[in-house]
Amino acid sequence: MLCLFAATVFWFFNALNKNYSANINFPVSFDFDRENYVPVKSLPATIRMNVSGLGWDLFRKSSGLKVSPLVIPLERPVEIRKIVGSTLPALFSNQLEGLQINFVLMDTVYVDIDEKVRKKFRLTVDSAWRYLHNDFGVINEITLIPDTVWIEGPRKIVSTLPDVIDLALPQQNIDRDFIGEIEIVLPNDRLLKRNPPVVEVAFDVERLMEINDRVQLKVMNAPPPVRAAINVFEVNCTFRLPVSLVHTLSIDSLTAIIDLKTVTPGSRQVVPQINGLPKNAYLIKVDSVRINF
Repeated sequence: MLCLFAATVFWFFNALNKNYSANINFPVSFDFDRENYVPVKSLPATIRMNVSGLGWDLFRKSSGLKVSPLVIPLERPVEIRKIVGSTLPALFSNQLEGLQINFVLMDTVYVDIDEKVRKKFRLTVDSAWRYLHNDFGVINEITLIPDTVWIEGPRKIVSTLPDVIDLALPQQNIDRDFIGEIEIVLPNDRLLKRNPPVVEVAFDVERLMEINDRVQLKVMNAPPPVRAAINVFEVNCTFRLPVSLVHTLSIDSLTAIIDLKTVTPGSRQVVPQINGLPKNAYLIKVDSVRINF
C-alpha cells in the first residue's frame, strides 16, 4: 500500500509538470468610475476561456486558489453595451502569469451601466380609505415625517419614477388612530438607494355616518334649447361623513354639476359631479341624468 501510494504521488507530481490545455472559468472585475456610474444589471462575474500551461498552474487556476480577478477597463461605461469575446485575450495576456490564452469561449460579454443620479421626491399616502375599516374615515391631514426622500441610482430608472411617490400602509381594516413607520418600497429596489428608507406616518380616524339627501342640479355650457328640455332640478346623493363633522354640513352648500363641454353630443346618461363636499367626506352614489343634445 505504501509503494502504491508513493507511486501515485510520484505520478501525480510528474503529470502536473507537463503542459495541458483546459477550459477554465476566470473571475473578472470591471474597472470604471463607481462614484458616478452604477450597473443597471449584474455584471458578469466570470469569463470562460481555453488556456494552455503547466498542470500546476492549470490546477491552481481551476481550483480558485490565489486567483486574482482579471480586470476589464471601461473608460466610457455608459457607451459600452457589449464586449466581443475575441478582444479579451489582448486585455488579459499580461494578467495571466504562466498561462497562454488560446480562445475565449464566450462570444460576447454584455454590460449595462448608467450614470448615477440623485433626486428628491415628494411622498404621500394616496387613497388612504383603501386601508380603513368600512365604517371609518380619516378626519385630519395625514402627517409624514419626513415628507420627501432622496433616491440615488441609474438615471434611466430614477427618471421613470413619478414626482410623487405613493406609500402603502402595512395594515388593513384600520379602525383607530394610526402612527407607525412605513418602508419606502420602489420598483427595481435593488438598484436604488433611499434616504431615508422609512418614514413616520400618522393620522386620526373616526366612525362614519351615511347621509342620503337631494342636491340641486346645475347644468353648465348648455344651449338654451337643451337647458329648457332638462326638467330635473335635483338628484339623489349618498355620501359618508365623520360623525364629528355632520353638524358642520349644509346640504344647501352642495351642488351637482354637469358641464356639457366634457360630454359627447347625443342621448346619454350623465353622472353629475358633486361640488362642496367636506374634505373628509366619501361619496358613495349619485343619480345619473339623461341628456339629449
